[in-house]
Amino acid sequence: MKYARLTKEQFEELHAEFASFLATQAIDKAEWDSLKINKPEVAEQELDVFSDLIWEGVLSRAEFLEHFSKNHIFLFHCFETHVQSIVLKSLVAETDFLTRDGLQWLSDNMFTDAIEMKTGKKIFTDDRNSSIFELIQQGAFLSEGQLFQQINSILES
Repeated sequence: MKYARLTKEQFEELHAEFASFLATQAIDKAEWDSLKINKPEVAEQELDVFSDLIWEGVLSRAEFLEHFSKNHIFLFHCFETHVQSIVLKSLVAETDFLTRDGLQWLSDNMFTDAIEMKTGKKIFTDDRNSSIFELIQQGAFLSEGQLFQQINSILES
């Protein structure tokens, strides 16, 4: 398995897609039910293969990621060969970017001495999708990239 198995909730959400996936392998509902009981290791492999296919599709389309912590915000723009980053760090210890008040504080203080801002670029040394998956495993989530684009456009002007 290259990534991680989807959760029960994710499988439920993708029920129709999973049924189609099994159908492409000539596995109908009766055979699937039989596999789960009589050959659980084969059923597990099917779950893993389907999970990897879903992750591969999601990661291939991933363009922006965000990761928030109490005092840091990491913004990523993923390209084919590299990722650009913007890191915001609050120099005020009481700030909590995980709260609405913390984000309002950020908005009010974005370009003051209370915020340290760094930009970077990293070439993907591993497979692009594996590198993005690693960021997700560390707590990043897919986004539309609005915050990255807003800050980046200000930095570029």
